[in-house]
Amino acid sequence: MKPIAPMEAQLAEQLPDGPGWQFEPKWDGFRCIAIRDGGDVALWSKSGKPLARYFPEVEAMFGRLKAKRFVIDGELLIASEGAIAFDALQLRLHPAASRVAKLAAETPAMLMAFDLLMSGRKTLAGDALSARREALERMLASESEPALLLSPATTDRSEALAWLERTGGAVDGVIPKRV
Repeated sequence: MKPIAPMEAQLAEQLPDGPGWQFEPKWDGFRCIAIRDGGDVALWSKSGKPLARYFPEVEAMFGRLKAKRFVIDGELLIASEGAIAFDALQLRLHPAASRVAKLAAETPAMLMAFDLLMSGRKTLAGDALSARREALERMLASESEPALLLSPATTDRSEALAWLERTGGAVDGVIPKRV
């Protein structure tokens, strides 16, 4: 249940062109590695700090899943008034557990999943992105948690460029990944 260092995006002037790329939105939230090992659930930030204390509803949601062992890479998000609210995430980093519980009830967080690094006892981190994505899609299709979402992905560069044109605050950019 130790933190795993996530892969990080690098800034680029334009999206790559040509075959072999998958594009995903870059969400404006908190990066989160979710780990479940049987009855234990841990949520880690990209810097290796525990997040479960600040997002108890997300920790509980992962504990309800049918899958008992996994490592998911994703982004914690809070929707407020029809938009993603980064400031609502920041309010969760509060020292008082009672305040965190109140905010969790008023503005529950969700996880936008974009990678599956372990499924069962099988490590997927060395597998091709396309195989990990298929495994993530299968896993999430078998679950029924509205707070666990699958991030959109496309191999169509023009579709990814359209995401940039109509972001509206939820999307910080586009992440190209080698398939």
